[in-house]
Amino acid sequence: MSPQEAARLEALRSAPLNSWVALSEDETKIIAVGATYSEAAENSERAGVSDPVIIKTPPKWGLAIKHV
Repeated sequence: MSPQEAARLEALRSAPLNSWVALSEDETKIIAVGATYSEAAENSERAGVSDPVIIKTPPKWGLAIKHV
């Protein structure tokens, strides 16, 4: 695993569950959080980041197994 992949994984692990999270362009740092997409985007703008990567975290992290 590359250092950037490790940093991205750590950022995701530390993100609040069931929230909208704005990540830095390289996806290694949490820039802002919000209860809605709009709130996360607005908080990101306030933090000085105008083009974040915004994701929705799940209610809980778990394994997904795909059967083929």
